[in-house]
Amino acid sequence: MGNLKAHVERKFFAGALAAIPVAVTAFILWYVDSQVRALFPVRYPFLGIVVALGAIYLLGVFVTSLSGRYFLRLIDWVLTHVPGLRDLYRTWKQIAVTPDMSTGVFARVVTIPDESGRLRMLGFTSGRAIAGSTDTLCVFVPASPNPTSGRLYFVDIADCRFLDLGAQEALKFIISGGNYVPAAVGPSLAGK
Repeated sequence: MGNLKAHVERKFFAGALAAIPVAVTAFILWYVDSQVRALFPVRYPFLGIVVALGAIYLLGVFVTSLSGRYFLRLIDWVLTHVPGLRDLYRTWKQIAVTPDMSTGVFARVVTIPDESGRLRMLGFTSGRAIAGSTDTLCVFVPASPNPTSGRLYFVDIADCRFLDLGAQEALKFIISGGNYVPAAVGPSLAGK
């Protein structure tokens, strides 16, 4: 009976993980379509999405033009000088401007020991020592399955095991709750 319950729980969790991106995408498409159709007198379904995609393209044309780049620099300057918004804007800009995640805290994937020292936690680090210390790294350990929250640790570089794994693969691993395990994780843990 316990095996059946565990099987049902695993399959339900895997199904939920598969359904969530589809449901979120469908909801976003429906929302964009309904908002654009409400804004313009458009009666045909999905025409709102086409209009929204066209608007995004035109925005791209504008921001790559000379006047668009000037306007973006002006907005950037304003947002970096507004107290309260400054930190939020810088954080989101760092995430949005580095989609390849090859810089910043998501540059390297590591495992670090947990508080007991018997288990390992998956985290992200820039790989650069913090200012004032030559052997301490700042490591962000995201929560699973929601990697937008987590804990920040200061870890001795000798305790970090660097994985041959990209940040996007590691995020898939975290979001799946361990249902998807990249091939690079096993060898790293075997080399205790």
